[in-house]
This record gives sequence, structure tokens and C-alpha cells, in this order.
Amino acid sequence: MGPTCCPACAGADIPVFRLIDRGSAEVRVFSRPDGDRYEAVRILPFGETVDPPGPVGIPLDTEPPENRVR
Repeated sequence: MGPTCCPACAGADIPVFRLIDRGSAEVRVFSRPDGDRYEAVRILPFGETVDPPGPVGIPLDTEPPENRVR
């Protein structure tokens, strides 16, 4: 999943979009929306903390979701 992962979110100018991929145990953080795509994507393993760019201003926890999502 690259910067074109969520065109609706980018098109709505959502500044930061986090996608949890349980299959690969990774978190993808999309930022800098431009039209229907994001210019930046960071891929991190579960357990790292992300300091997102822009207006979010709070660290995002990437602890494994365990049984919270089925």
C-alpha cells in the first residue's frame, strides 16, 4: 500500500491517516495529502511510537492491537 492507499481520506484533506496492518504487524502513517493521494508514508513495526507531522501534535501509539480488533 503506497501513498494512494486512501484517496477519499486524502481528498478530504485529512492531514494524517493511520492504517493498522495486522497481517504484517505494521502500522502505516500517511501524511501530507495532495489531491487524492498522500505524499508521505511511514511504515513502522508494532511497538514504535510515531510523532506525526502537522496538526495532530500528540504521539501515536503503535502497540499491537492484540484482541481489540477481530
